[in-house]
Amino acid sequence: MTVRNVLLGAVAAATAVVLTACGAQDTPAANGDGKIKVVASTNVWGSVVEAVGGDAVQVSAIISDPSGDPHSYESKPSDLAAVRDAKLVIFNGGGYDDFFAKLLGPETEAARKIEAFPISGKASGHDEPEASAEPDGHAEGEEEHDHSVNEHVWYDFETVRKVADQAAVDLGAIAPDKKSTFEANAKAFTDGVQALEDKVKGRGAGKKVLATEAVAHYLLDAAGVADATPEAFGEAVENETDVPAAALAEVLTLVEGKQVAAVVNNAQTGNAATGKVLDTARSAGVVVVEVTETLPEGATGYLEWMTKQVDALVGALGA
Repeated sequence: MTVRNVLLGAVAAATAVVLTACGAQDTPAANGDGKIKVVASTNVWGSVVEAVGGDAVQVSAIISDPSGDPHSYESKPSDLAAVRDAKLVIFNGGGYDDFFAKLLGPETEAARKIEAFPISGKASGHDEPEASAEPDGHAEGEEEHDHSVNEHVWYDFETVRKVADQAAVDLGAIAPDKKSTFEANAKAFTDGVQALEDKVKGRGAGKKVLATEAVAHYLLDAAGVADATPEAFGEAVENETDVPAAALAEVLTLVEGKQVAAVVNNAQTGNAATGKVLDTARSAGVVVVEVTETLPEGATGYLEWMTKQVDALVGALGA
């Protein structure tokens, strides 16, 4: 899959504070309030750790604004300051949030690290980072995104369960006295994720949808629905280039003829072409299912956010 052009901001070397090995060992496991400091690249993965950690964690996300785009985010010195004292960091990987990987260096060596894309097991054909994996299985270093894969693995329920379980392991290593609580929280959360998967699984069999962008690819896979989006249309939207006239015409014909059950729209991005598709869908009576890349304002957590999207998709499919 093609990702947007990544515009990475340079982090000034003067802002980097390198911890000595002795200093890293002496750093307490929690903040002054007793909470474990966790920093996430986006509020999606942050919300997963928050569900597992409960009151024992203090989670912050570099990108929590619904208008923020991890593909093109330019890191700031304040971001380095945010990750510097974290006991656990979590990011997506797979070329999605490269800015975050660039924040990790000597000053974050002591932090536990969770990278979701390698955990997903969907890296077939994906170039692995040159740096070797840590003994605990966490990938370290940067990855170069391969266009044949879809990096939006927070829409893959199995991956989300794996990440939650890994969060319980890492938090338990940081605060062994709370290990059983983290495990219980992870079990409750992953049970909720499984219920979502059960709700949507196979509900779109024999039906087609159009997607303005392949953000919810794994959710559509779980539903068993066929994605009828012309490749040229999807690539143009993903690359933020003009949609070829022929591809747009093909999409509009599918929508006007109600040959698709729904249009799945990434509500956080758009252009003139996708706007025309949405207008056409609404005029034709084709349901528009809105999905997002990050938790929208007001969302209380991953399960609430994903439940709304799953319910919308199942409803649109008439299942």
